[in-house]
Amino acid sequence: MQIQGLEERLQQLEDREAIRQLLVDYGRCLDQRDFASFSKLFAEKDGEWIGGMGNAKGSQSIRKLMEESIGTNGALKNTSFHLFSNETINLAGSRATATTKWVFVVKGDANRPQPAFMGHYEDDLVRKNGTWKFLKRAVYADIPTDDLLDSGKKSKQ
Repeated sequence: MQIQGLEERLQQLEDREAIRQLLVDYGRCLDQRDFASFSKLFAEKDGEWIGGMGNAKGSQSIRKLMEESIGTNGALKNTSFHLFSNETINLAGSRATATTKWVFVVKGDANRPQPAFMGHYEDDLVRKNGTWKFLKRAVYADIPTDDLLDSGKKSKQ
């Protein structure tokens, strides 16, 4: 068993914290419908988003998909929120993988929060120029299930 040096251990802690911040920024940008900032969380040319609304590769294509699927309507802000938890981060130098649980909460009866979907993300991440980015983010709805993703088919958006 090899003992890691202090520098290597510090780098791993800094990497984990930077990835956690990336996950938080994703949720904030998504809920605020700030898809210009959202798209910058992905690797510019080879970043990929895969989900029930469709697939996109490249940060500008991801921005376009989100704007067309969800919209940027300011009136819809604060009507739904994403909650993230139980992240698992596995580091491998300038690459990493992560799994995160999510809950999509909408405004329900009597203006009370109501969970609408629960699922998880499976991520491939890359550190480019000292900044962690999504290389691939796959979104899975677990309750109710997303049959489109479960069957391995891709949406045509």
